[in-house]
Amino acid sequence: MNEKLFEILRHFRLQGEPVSCEPYGCGHINNTYLAVTTTGRRYILQRINHNTFKNVAALMENIAAISDHLLQKTDDPRSVMTQIRTQSGETYLYTDGNYWRTSDFVEGSICLQLPETDEDFYQSAIGFGRFQQMLSDFPAEKLHETIPNFHNTPDRYRIFHEVLARDPMGRAAEVKPEIDFVLAREKEMATIYNALKAGILPLRVTHNDTKLNNVLLDAQTRKALCVIDLDTVMPGSSLYDYGDSIRFGAATAAEDEQDLTKMEMDLNRFRVFTRGYIAACPGLTEKELEHMPMGAKTMTMECGVRFLTDYLDGDHYFAIHREGHNLDRARTQFKLVRDMESKWDEMHRIVKEETK
Repeated sequence: MNEKLFEILRHFRLQGEPVSCEPYGCGHINNTYLAVTTTGRRYILQRINHNTFKNVAALMENIAAISDHLLQKTDDPRSVMTQIRTQSGETYLYTDGNYWRTSDFVEGSICLQLPETDEDFYQSAIGFGRFQQMLSDFPAEKLHETIPNFHNTPDRYRIFHEVLARDPMGRAAEVKPEIDFVLAREKEMATIYNALKAGILPLRVTHNDTKLNNVLLDAQTRKALCVIDLDTVMPGSSLYDYGDSIRFGAATAAEDEQDLTKMEMDLNRFRVFTRGYIAACPGLTEKELEHMPMGAKTMTMECGVRFLTDYLDGDHYFAIHREGHNLDRARTQFKLVRDMESKWDEMHRIVKEETK
């Protein structure tokens, strides 16, 4: 296997000859390897999942444009994922039915799956907020949609209704409370999409997968260093990124926790992330700030709708490891939404306090 990977690596403009190439990280979409050359330089090699990302050329065009723009705004090359071109100058290699890309390994960095301290979560907010701010003058409309309608919440509801009407697994009757919960919030969940469409919220470059493990921290200072995994960078609302970070990082339990009493939204973590995001992205508009709690609620609700849809449809999209796994995931998200609703006034108050 190594020799085959070495052969692929030789198509890229590396410093030195590859001497090792081993599986790396814990990503679920692409196959990732850490390669080392005779010069000691380290690189990340990835096989792009072209089942998830149907148009690899458009995907890589997005990443190249974003990376080039960011590189013009920083003095530290480690703060941007630097793509390595092929010998013929392309951003990716297509061979034997697979798509490959290579980037510099970001030396002196750490990647956390969960925040170990509030400061770690704050630094992720700084990382994603800075990413948003640095790209505020990039023409978002020029980016390709790598996954069409990814955060089009009304479209997620449309798919939910279609699956519910078919009820292919005969599961709808047993989850009537969850279905009612989803339907009761349908109109409200179009708020951000409609505001974006109407121009009330600005169209921005959005990352769309703002989990902590997509911000590398400097190993020595523990400060935000580099935003990685740019596959889902698309045009959208800053509230998608902000909201998904809250959904993931301010939750007090795992996404598939079965004991729902453990699931709440930690208001302190909500404040920590809000403070960092606003500080790092001073260009946010009044309307964006005003809609921050709605961003958190919408992204959480959307995720829950997707889990419930997949459960009703027979668990085709999200990998499951037990019976009812996607239903458990949906229930945690709905519990989180319910908790946000009970803390709604406090969430708005925190945003106002952190804006001053």
